[in-house]
Amino acid sequence: MNSRNKLPAFKLKNTIALAASCMLFAGSVQADNWYPYNVEVWEPAFDMASPRTQKAYAPLAKAEKAWDICVSFPHMKDAYWTAVNYGVASEAERLGVQMQLVEAGGYTNLSNQISQIEDCISSGADAVVVGAISYEGLNNVIEEAKSNNIPVIDIINGVSSADISAKSLVSFGEMGYKAGEYLASIHPKGSEKVKVGWFPGPPGAGWVEAGNKGFQDAIADSAIELVETKYGDTGKEVQLKLVEDTLEAHPDLNYIVGTAVTAEAAVLLLRSRDLTDDVKVMSYYYTPGVHRGIKRGQILAAPTDSTVIQGRIAIDQAVRILEGKEYDKHVGPILAVIDKKNVNSFDDTAALAPQSFKPTFQVK
Repeated sequence: MNSRNKLPAFKLKNTIALAASCMLFAGSVQADNWYPYNVEVWEPAFDMASPRTQKAYAPLAKAEKAWDICVSFPHMKDAYWTAVNYGVASEAERLGVQMQLVEAGGYTNLSNQISQIEDCISSGADAVVVGAISYEGLNNVIEEAKSNNIPVIDIINGVSSADISAKSLVSFGEMGYKAGEYLASIHPKGSEKVKVGWFPGPPGAGWVEAGNKGFQDAIADSAIELVETKYGDTGKEVQLKLVEDTLEAHPDLNYIVGTAVTAEAAVLLLRSRDLTDDVKVMSYYYTPGVHRGIKRGQILAAPTDSTVIQGRIAIDQAVRILEGKEYDKHVGPILAVIDKKNVNSFDDTAALAPQSFKPTFQVK
């Protein structure tokens, strides 16, 4: 793709307090040696049902120029997106490109995300990396980006648009399935029934609908009784209220399974009510809080999608596209389920940001 004249720095309209919190990336934790990394490649691309092949992913050594890459996230309210932030920021710094990150403030703020991406387009971004709030809701603005010759990379959450240039993400249906499969292996069909409350995340998000279907498919032929399915934003207060309501309605609940935020909130609530031994907790993705919970025996298990790596690959895909180089259109790290047996042996740098890392909105 031909480069365009650079315009002034990205406008940050509708980004909550971003100017005050904006930090430059220090580069001291850029982790040059993260690759090669084992991934799966979908072909044909953009269809999660397509056949997959495995390969060792290796990024470019350096970009040919300091491309401007705009990154749009649903929010920066939890450690999961901080890990993706670390991935995109560290890879932008390693490759020598510029990165501006905007966040919409939560999964209820679709209009904010659309407006922010429009600002990226009008302000001269060379490429846009999008962690989508809605599976369908960004299609028009993605089409607008394409009409302006701006490639869009779909990261983490998934969109339905056919106008994207690449995907750096895994199957959240498979993430949900792996969580359900793990639980079903403990409680197979014919064993004593157990009651489960399930908290898949915000309604309407592509990853949530996929995760919900995967989980429910995995437990269908087991001794698991799904007594509640509650959707909600991944803010801690929202998830805590959902868990509280479920415990009130089902005092004989055996498991709480859901987002990492759900799991972290549940651990604290169960401890305060002296229910830690009575109600077990699982997450269907990985964060530092989930990592600690598994180590301490407070959380049973969680699959990991190597969140940091997804961020790194998305930036590399963007640069490859801009420079007309060969690239994999649809890539995702190989999934693994982490529990107390392997929590001390797996490489958590692929899934978690370093403890010293702070949210980073700009790389120059």
